[in-house]
Amino acid sequence: MDLSSFEEFLKSLQAHPLIHTEVSRNTYIPLDLSIHNKELDNVDVSSSKALEIYIWNHLKTNNAKVAFGGYLEHRGIYNRSDYFNTAKPEEERNIHLGLDLWVEAGTAVYAPLDGKVHSFKNNINYGDYGPTIILEHSIENKTFFTLYGHLSLESINNLEIGIDVKQGQQIATLGTADVNGDYAPHLHFQIIKDIQNYKGDYPGVSNQLDLGFYKTNCPDPNLLLTI
Repeated sequence: MDLSSFEEFLKSLQAHPLIHTEVSRNTYIPLDLSIHNKELDNVDVSSSKALEIYIWNHLKTNNAKVAFGGYLEHRGIYNRSDYFNTAKPEEERNIHLGLDLWVEAGTAVYAPLDGKVHSFKNNINYGDYGPTIILEHSIENKTFFTLYGHLSLESINNLEIGIDVKQGQQIATLGTADVNGDYAPHLHFQIIKDIQNYKGDYPGVSNQLDLGFYKTNCPDPNLLLTI
């Protein structure tokens, strides 16, 4: 299935919100964490605490409860971690491939669609996902995957590969900075057409060299979520 067909397929699905439906969509606000946001020039983005203060102030100022965004955003917040950096600038991974929902730690995460647990893992590199779950979805003879990163440790305790997950079922809670890769609390949500050989992990940030492939394999999550 080519990208345009897959994108149209995603738009045709009726997804359950990732955050509880009691949180009105009217209380969601876009958040720009790109290198083009000059407000971040005055924020120590290498500090999860400083970034958290910036995000919570953004929410408070806009009378919002959830900040969202980030797909294909060129970010500077990954410069702090050797996990994303190389000696060659063109190989530095700094383009975000998922959609982030910035909200309080402990917030419940719900399955947008029916599926099953494909894999899970605690990705413990500095700046990585921390606890992560990947669901496999088979709908209308089409199979694809969704990734949920920066979860709590409890989210993957006693989890089993292959168990069924129903649309709207709680699958996780969000983790704190000490377990989620050292970020302000948030959910990284990503759609993946071909999971390749990955289990419990998949690149969520790309460099310029590989961006063409990842744009095709990881389309805009908001096609499904429609935030």
